[in-house]
Amino acid sequence: MIINEHMKLVDKNNFNLAIDNHQVELFTLKNTNGVTCQITNFGSRIISLFVPDKNGLFEDIVLGYDTLQEYLECDEMYFGATIGRYGNRIANGKFTIKGKEYQLSKNNGNHNLHGGNKGFHNVVWNANQTEKETLELTYLSKDGEEGFPGNLKVKVIYTLSKNNTLEIKYEAKTDKSTLVNLTHHSYFNLRGIGKESIENHFVTINASKYTPINKEGIPTGEIISVIQTPFDFTKEKAIGKDIHNSDEQLVFGKGYDHNFVLDATNLKCAARVIEPISGRTLEVFTSQPGIQFYSFNHVEGIHSGKNNTAFITRSAFCLETQHYPDSPNQHHFPSVILNPDEIYTSRTSYKFSVK
Repeated sequence: MIINEHMKLVDKNNFNLAIDNHQVELFTLKNTNGVTCQITNFGSRIISLFVPDKNGLFEDIVLGYDTLQEYLECDEMYFGATIGRYGNRIANGKFTIKGKEYQLSKNNGNHNLHGGNKGFHNVVWNANQTEKETLELTYLSKDGEEGFPGNLKVKVIYTLSKNNTLEIKYEAKTDKSTLVNLTHHSYFNLRGIGKESIENHFVTINASKYTPINKEGIPTGEIISVIQTPFDFTKEKAIGKDIHNSDEQLVFGKGYDHNFVLDATNLKCAARVIEPISGRTLEVFTSQPGIQFYSFNHVEGIHSGKNNTAFITRSAFCLETQHYPDSPNQHHFPSVILNPDEIYTSRTSYKFSVK
């Protein structure tokens, strides 16, 4: 294991602040291999994640900020956050459950994105670090918060295993029928933050179909084949191979910002990313039916990050496991309704290795 000058943990004192009488803290998970993950209970966010390359050199591979104040003032990108109640977009911020229409905030043009202005990324969670590899966070989203019905009790458990897997378990219960679609929003660069574009990362997504979007990022309702399109990652290819294609879908997203319909779930491998220079490899396993692949297309006016690292277009990628965007208004998509007699559960794992 080689510790270099880049393995600089974020200072816990930079997160020692109370918000609305709730104390914000920074927690550290570390396994016996030296893999280290820092998480704050503000937004249930991953702040840093150090993993080794093929030579044993550790680098921080997730984008973010050095201080809580920057997250409060500058974060429009949901860096490292738990997203809810509803990950991704809901058209016109409207949905109907049992004949009753609900209106959410419109924080993405005319649409609702990632739970609204006070989504789960923007609140202080209760935190309990049960052991050095595990952190449990809980939050009560009250009836009517951001327009969603029902008192929703949410639990997120981060566990860093001995085989360099960061597992995220989600659980939620409600007292009124509501929507739930939780996801995680880390931005990865497997070379390390501040390195060059991720266009030379090689990606495999185990999805033979995807959901195309309109120019506002809302699914058209179609579920179409990726074959012979720039969205075919069924065989490994570099992110940059087709990203500059004139395909209308890439124009709408300004790159990749699309939901892929996974061929298999049940914690089977949904996606794999390899960075050839460092050898770092990321595999994503999930119980969810979809995964949003985002190639960091919108960075205009965004504050610089940790260690004064400039945010550059396509300098990171997201793989957000999820139900499909706008599912409440696309009734042939898998349901995202949670009823009082049900328990929402899902799991996502990010496994790191070298090749």
